[in-house]
Order: sequence, then structure tokens, then C-alpha cells
Amino acid sequence: MTATVPIGEFSRLSYLSVKALRYYHEIELLEPAAVDPGTGYRFYSTDQVDQAHLIRRLRELNMPVPEIKAVLAAPDRAARDEALRAHLERMEAELTRTRDVVASLRTLLLPPASIPLAVEYRSVASHPALVLGETVGRDGIGDWCDTSFGTLYQGLARAEIEPAGPAGATYDMEFFEQENGEVMAYVPITPADRSRAAVVGRVLELPARRFAVAVHLGPFTEFDRTYGALGSHVAEHDTALAEPVREIYLAGPDDADESGYITEICWPIGRL
Repeated sequence: MTATVPIGEFSRLSYLSVKALRYYHEIELLEPAAVDPGTGYRFYSTDQVDQAHLIRRLRELNMPVPEIKAVLAAPDRAARDEALRAHLERMEAELTRTRDVVASLRTLLLPPASIPLAVEYRSVASHPALVLGETVGRDGIGDWCDTSFGTLYQGLARAEIEPAGPAGATYDMEFFEQENGEVMAYVPITPADRSRAAVVGRVLELPARRFAVAVHLGPFTEFDRTYGALGSHVAEHDTALAEPVREIYLAGPDDADESGYITEICWPIGRL
């Protein structure tokens, strides 16, 4: 058996303030069961208590109103649960990112490391690679790289080609200056595999370059510190070129140790 109660009583049942209930009515998120045409008083059904509790929890999880509406409008419980699961996964990813940033911030509170960054100088010959390039925003680089490298490796597998070395990516100046620039993911191949690789994707000859190289070992949130140390070293001792930085991925978070990523950052230089 259900009952109809005024907004004040429903506020007590739902743990939502009258102000919040009025707002949710205005945006058509939680509409009253009835509104008195003469007084404008709102009345709610006790059937709406569970819905109000769900809305309250989703708002506490910072779910956007349009997504809450989609959850409430789901045709069945399975569809509703799937929408909730997707939001929880996004929140868990955000919590992981927040924990990493907090850990990184704590390291900034520590005294500067007494061991200087190890910098290696390396001349790299030109070599062919299967590539994917696109203008990418800084916020979306992680997902873009995951998708792009998956596509590249799938293409090589279809062509029965073994990579000639670890995968990498190049980042042009605009990616750093504007937070939106050309990024090129690549997987090296041998010259003998060039024609077969061209069947499954774009093959490009990466130009020969001289680099100052440092290894980043740790979480993604610490990349800026390695960039800062290596870039400062180059500025103080060498001549930096306004050309794309190359990153070479020796290990990711799934196959590295508990330290996280192992990435070579290759800074283009004009001379020793």
C-alpha cells in the first residue's frame, strides 16, 4: 500500500531538503506525484522514496544530471545497472588518478634528490615503422595511445610481422604549448617488412636524429618531473631542437614492476 505525503514529510523520508526537491522538480529529475492546482503544494508518493535515495547517492558521486536521468529512464534493471557500473568504473579510474597525483605531490615536499638524472646521448639511424598519427588533446592521450597501439599491433599480427623494437610515440611542440597537437604512435619494423606492413597501415621512415635520453621509471603522474629534469639538462648543456620529442615504451603498468611505467624520453638535440 502506498501513501501520498506533502513535500516536508517527503523531505524527511528521502533525506533531501525541500530546496533540493523543488530544484529536482524544476529540472524534471524527480517530479511530484501531484501538485495542488490552487496552492502549488507538492505531494509525493511513498513509491518514490527509493528513487529519491538513488538520486541522492548519485549526486553525492557527482554523476551529471543528464546521466541520472538516463539511469532513471532505463527500460529495465539490467540497463540501469549497466549505466551505474559504467559510472562507478569512471569514478574508480578517477580515484586512482587522484591517489597518483597525491603521491606525486608528496614527493615534491621531500628534499630534492641528491642523485642527478642519468642522461645518455644517442644517435638513432632512420628506420621504418608502422604509424598512426592524429591531433590529440592532452586530456585524451592515455585512451588514444591505448587504442592506437592496439590497432598497430593487430595490424602487424594480421600481416604476420614481428616488431623490430619497442613501440614509441612522437609529440610535437603544439602538444605541450597548446595541450593539443600532433601525436604519432609507432611500432618499428625491418626494411624487409615495409611492403607487407603497408598493406595493413601507414608506413613511415622515422628520420635519423641525435637525442639526449633519460629513463622515466614510475607512474604517469611523475612524467612532468622527468621531462623537467631532462629538458633543463639539455637547456644547460646542449642545443635543443624544436622537433618532436620521442618516447619509447619499454614497459607499461601491466608488465612493469610495481614502480609503474618504464619509458625512455628522447630529447632532440643539435649537437653534443
